[in-house]
Amino acid sequence: MIRINRLIFFVFLLLSCSTLDAQIVPIKASGIVARSIAVFTPAGFDRSETPSLILKHKFQITAPVPKGWKLRPQFSLNDEKASAVFDLKGEISLYGGGEVTGPLLRNGQSIELWNTDNGAYGTDNGKRLYQTHPWVLGVRKDGTAFGIIFDSSWKAVLITNSDKIEYSSEGALFKVYVIDRRSPQEVLKGLAELTGTMEMPPLWALGYHQCRFSYGSEEKVRSIASTFREKKIPCDAIWMDIDYMEGFRVFTFNKKNFPDPKTLNDDLHKQGFKTVYMIDPGVKVDSGYSVYRSGTANDVWVKQPNGKEYHGKVWPGDCAFPDFTMPRTRNWWSGLYKNFMQTGIDGIWNDMNEPAVNDNELPADHRLGTMPYTTPHRGGGDLPAGPHLLYHNAYGRLMVEASREGIIAADPEKRPFVLTRANLLGGQRFAATWTGDNLADPRFMKLSVPMSLTLGLSGQPFSGPDIGGFLENTSGELWAQWIGFGTFLPFARGHACAGTNDKEPWAFGSAIERTSRIALERRYRLLPYLYTLFYNSYKTGLPVMSPVFFDDPGDMRLRSEDQAFLLGNKLLVVPAYAKDPALPKGVWENLSLVEGDRSDAYQAKLFIKGGSIIPAGKVVQSTTEDLLAPLTLFVCLDAKGKASGELYWDAGQSWAYKKGDHSLLKFEAIKKGKTVKIIVSSRTGNYKIEKDLKALQAVVIDKRMTYRGSGDLKNGISVVTR
Repeated sequence: MIRINRLIFFVFLLLSCSTLDAQIVPIKASGIVARSIAVFTPAGFDRSETPSLILKHKFQITAPVPKGWKLRPQFSLNDEKASAVFDLKGEISLYGGGEVTGPLLRNGQSIELWNTDNGAYGTDNGKRLYQTHPWVLGVRKDGTAFGIIFDSSWKAVLITNSDKIEYSSEGALFKVYVIDRRSPQEVLKGLAELTGTMEMPPLWALGYHQCRFSYGSEEKVRSIASTFREKKIPCDAIWMDIDYMEGFRVFTFNKKNFPDPKTLNDDLHKQGFKTVYMIDPGVKVDSGYSVYRSGTANDVWVKQPNGKEYHGKVWPGDCAFPDFTMPRTRNWWSGLYKNFMQTGIDGIWNDMNEPAVNDNELPADHRLGTMPYTTPHRGGGDLPAGPHLLYHNAYGRLMVEASREGIIAADPEKRPFVLTRANLLGGQRFAATWTGDNLADPRFMKLSVPMSLTLGLSGQPFSGPDIGGFLENTSGELWAQWIGFGTFLPFARGHACAGTNDKEPWAFGSAIERTSRIALERRYRLLPYLYTLFYNSYKTGLPVMSPVFFDDPGDMRLRSEDQAFLLGNKLLVVPAYAKDPALPKGVWENLSLVEGDRSDAYQAKLFIKGGSIIPAGKVVQSTTEDLLAPLTLFVCLDAKGKASGELYWDAGQSWAYKKGDHSLLKFEAIKKGKTVKIIVSSRTGNYKIEKDLKALQAVVIDKRMTYRGSGDLKNGISVVTR
């Protein structure tokens, strides 16, 4: 609802500007700047109508925006709906928008920012998906870059044309933040300065995950776990979809098929597995159900405008929904995890939290797939009361914040792992994500690379698709192609929908089982490098997985490449399906990690950059084993005969790394004559890595030849080459 003082302001503005269109009102803005970040606030902005659910850190005022600052929004109102437009000049490549379909390069694209349960991305041809990221990254021809945050959670449309960026909301005025820096990497650091970074995940979360909707009994779960170990296919986590519940009631267990979850989880732990269980927001309306009774007693449910409980149909039937805008609701929700997690659960999967509502009983022109726009949310604390049109895009983000807090409270010594389907820009602080209900089709396989890249460019470094495709049957050929590169995405999980064929790594015959084993062994060998990248992302906000143009932002050839991708800045991944990808210039040598990874046609090609040292572990079946026994340093010299790299390591699950109980080793290599000397050039942190690092060896890749040596951290390694 518009406040009276705003109405007076708009009437005055209309009367004083007779030449203006009667429906579209330009709004003046003031701006401040600090650290190459400017914030523009339109006249009449009211935080009680557009609260910030995106920013973590308040912007510190330092000075007015200088006159030479070129990127300035033009605010306007059209029938009380606010918009902002940026006019662009020059050749600019546009990226971002978060979870989107289509190409990496977003010039000429339009998306609707309205979180939607969108199976196979079919709704509106994929123009709206499960998450909202009102964010654009622009890269100029010279490699300098800018980023724009539209700080609003109202339903909106984002258009990114080459000459104009336009954000049109269905709600009140909002602030705009502009970051303008010398490179896209520095812009993403600025995004992190405002929205925060993800916390370090537990090490096991970087392993391979196996899931199905659903593994319907304890016996089936045990069979899946045993088969992984019998076939020596690496895996760290087994996931439980909704069939583990009693009648799809959240925070319960099916007494017939999952009678003893504590023993099940304990037994899986003994085999080196972690477990992840799904929790949806919809709570079955049932007076005999303790969670519903508790929620009713605490008055936490979303209500209709007439004050009655809002009910919508989800898996259990009629459901009530927590109003996460209220602090007491979030506290109540967090408290539900205590007893649940005590059964030995390791991670939580928040799904259906757009929130998705099955309203198919309504006429087709009245179906929303969620709550009606006018459904009120009561707010509290820093959040004002407001309609669902304002809070819909933030619903999943508020849910995972409460979930994360509850999981931490249940076991304060361990880092939590939360995966979410719905989220908002800045939500990387609370949960990892996957790209929703994709389809077992080569188009979706190829789409998963630009989708994950774009999420990384939008502040979410921990993402990946359902490997193999969730919906419909998967062929052995498709699985092999997908697993061959999918294991190098930040989040690696195989998943399958009910009614589809089996999609475990061994389900397609012995040849593709071997392909799967090779692909997963490659990921596990690279876990020390990946863990280091996650630490760097936690510290800086830089993505784990990057577009190839990050190697040289000024190289226009690379701007639209979305088949190949970088892991960090030292490793290049080229999927087997890639056709004539645009690759960075310079020295890039083929990197072989396990036997068969060059001869298997489905494996992605890996290239190490000249001047790089990449730390790798040994092949293990899970992260509970001694991954650094030994630690191998893959060394690729640059044209000057030098290389450098680093390794971050800690205990893997605790918070002690924040107090210095970690180890950050920096390595340097230099070639003199025929000898390459690799040393530890610096060492920080208090973690005694020697207890994990049983041996140290090096592989020097020089002009397609490899040379090996061994040594220790104190004395380094000398490798003799030809």
